[in-house]
Amino acid sequence: MSIRVTHTHGEHIAVTAANGTEILRYVYRPDPDAFESRKPYAHPVRTLAGRTVTGYRPSDHRWHKGLQMTASHLSGQNFWGGNCYVHGEGYLPLPGRIGSMRHDGFSGFTVEGDRLAVTEELTWVENGGAEWAREERGLTVHSVDVEAGAWALDWSIRLTNLRDEPLAFGSPTTAGREMAGYTGLQWRGPRDFTGGSVFAPEGDVGAEKLMGTQGPWLAFTTEHDDVDGHSTLVFAHAPENLDEMSAVHESHWFVRAEPIPTVAFSWAFFEEFELPPGESFAYRYRVVFADGAWDRDRVGAHLEGLPW
Repeated sequence: MSIRVTHTHGEHIAVTAANGTEILRYVYRPDPDAFESRKPYAHPVRTLAGRTVTGYRPSDHRWHKGLQMTASHLSGQNFWGGNCYVHGEGYLPLPGRIGSMRHDGFSGFTVEGDRLAVTEELTWVENGGAEWAREERGLTVHSVDVEAGAWALDWSIRLTNLRDEPLAFGSPTTAGREMAGYTGLQWRGPRDFTGGSVFAPEGDVGAEKLMGTQGPWLAFTTEHDDVDGHSTLVFAHAPENLDEMSAVHESHWFVRAEPIPTVAFSWAFFEEFELPPGESFAYRYRVVFADGAWDRDRVGAHLEGLPW
C-alpha cells in the first residue's frame, strides 16, 4: 500500500495512507511552553481505519504529547517536561531544570512505496543553554498492510555526550520513588485507552503486573469511544536492545492503564547509568498500530513477519 508524504518545512511531516487517512504527523517546530520541555513529537497518530491512538496535552500532564523521546532525570535536568520529582519533597515545579531537544535538520529523507525513512539531527540543550548531547534520530514508516489492518513505525536513537563529564541517566525510581521508572521513548494514549488491556508474550496480564518487567514486546488494546471498534498498539524492542553485551543499560517496561494510559521503553528504571564524555549509545524500537483487538498469537505472528 503506497503512502503520500507532505513536508511543511519548519513545522511537521505528515504521512497519509492510500485510503486518505493521515496516519502520522511528526511535529518538529519548537513548542511554545518551555516548561513542557520543547522537543519533537508524533501526534496525531492514527490506525488505517482512522482511529486516533495518541493523546496530546491531557489535563493531567500537559507535557505528554503523543509519542516522544524523553529523559526524565539527566544529570539534574528534566528532558521529560513538567514537575520534577525530588526525593522527600515529591513533585515540584522547577522550571530551571527543564531542558529541550533542538531540531537541527534532516540529513536523510526518502520515500519509496509504503516506506518513509527520515534521519533527523537534534541537540539536547540544558536549561542554561549548554549543549549536552547530539542525537541522530531515525524514523521509518513501513509495512502499511490493509489486509492486516496495521502499519509500523520504527524509531531509533543514537546519542553522543558533548560534555566534559559523564551524563547520568535516571528516573523518578532511581531518585527514590518506587515503581515510577519512566524515561526514554514514551507513548501517551488518548483517554479511551484508560483501563485498556495490556499483555506480553507470556505470563502476567495487566499493566500493574507488567510494570517494571522486561520482554521483547508489550501490547495495549482498547475499545474506542464514539466509534464501534478496537485498536491495538504493540511496542517492540530490536534484538540488540535486550542484549547485555551490546545495550548500554538494561530496559524495563513502564506501563500504566490507570489512571492514565502510557507506555515507555525505560532505559533507566531501577538503576542509573552513565555515558562518558564523547561516547554514544543507541537503541531501536518499533511500534505497530493496528485496527481490532489483537491477541498474543496474532501479535506474535505479525511481529515475526516484520524482520529487523
